[in-house]
Amino acid sequence: MIETDVLVIGGGPAGMNAALASAQSGAHVLLVDKFQHLGGQLVKQTHKFFGWAEKGAGTRGFNLAKRLSEDVMNNDNVQILLGYEVVGAYRDGTYLAASWSDHITIKAKKLIVCTGAAERMILFENNDMPGVMGAGAVQTLMNEYGVLPAERFLIVGSGNVGVILAYQLLQAGATVDAIVDVLPKLGGAYWVHAAKVQRLGVPLLLGRTVLGVYGNSRVESAITAKVDEKMQPIPGTEKRHDVDAVALAVGLMPLTDIFQMMGVKTVYVPELGGFVPWHDECGRTTNKDIFVAGDAGGIEEATTASIGGTIAGLAAANDLGYQDNMQAVKDNLEALSIFRTSSLSKKVLEGIERMRGELNA
Repeated sequence: MIETDVLVIGGGPAGMNAALASAQSGAHVLLVDKFQHLGGQLVKQTHKFFGWAEKGAGTRGFNLAKRLSEDVMNNDNVQILLGYEVVGAYRDGTYLAASWSDHITIKAKKLIVCTGAAERMILFENNDMPGVMGAGAVQTLMNEYGVLPAERFLIVGSGNVGVILAYQLLQAGATVDAIVDVLPKLGGAYWVHAAKVQRLGVPLLLGRTVLGVYGNSRVESAITAKVDEKMQPIPGTEKRHDVDAVALAVGLMPLTDIFQMMGVKTVYVPELGGFVPWHDECGRTTNKDIFVAGDAGGIEEATTASIGGTIAGLAAANDLGYQDNMQAVKDNLEALSIFRTSSLSKKVLEGIERMRGELNA
């Protein structure tokens, strides 16, 4: 058994910042990640982030991951356990982490869950055919392992993930037939990214949905069609796309398994991506010993995940009686509030307000 003050599950931007914040406050931290390296989604991001310079803007994702992971590994108060997934959570504060060949029991006073999110899929004919994959899976194969899984892509979803994926695919030598989206307007992507791929010849086909994909043993073509105001396909508007892969960038849903194991109250908040654990501004859930940070508590982006991880890490250490860091908590809460003043955060703020109001519902 490993005993620790704070257990952090997930080694992405939220998890690494949470571990650092708790450790720098004096707490002993165990950081567990199911992969063989730290970084989470950052390691597959080759573009430069927008936002604040002090929170990584202007830095490419994989470089930001390298910098943060070095800080974590160089902190004597942090123990790192890679290649293990936490598969059991028990209400006496013990947890079971398993690898392919081993398992470890962990006893922790505080838990910070930074497990992130899973990709959403959509329904269409033959959507389980080889060649249909999530955008994140394409990025993992391409940017982490150097494998281009196909040559001709159709991308579904015009948010930042879909548009940035299109640019990355073009850089890797693939072709992108089009980016399609069922919505009549750009699905949340920064215009600078959308303009970039359009200049490179990738059309944005808005108000259009995928009807199906076809081929013998894998995707060889896809059919899309325009939709009406009720999002129903319009007969006669079908278009054939000769592609060998369809990448779905249609959103993420928070991973909440551990919260449900622990009896933490979860609420359905569409603006935050689906079911999320109820939590206060510090990430503290209805179980005072369990915190959440990053996409597991609501879908946003790397900057808010990093700040949220720092806040949760500071609050957890403070609860344990380590260094009084409540001024640092207040400073980070103010920074998070300022960052969320952009119009892109309006939906998130509405979701947070809805979630907070559900405590006694």
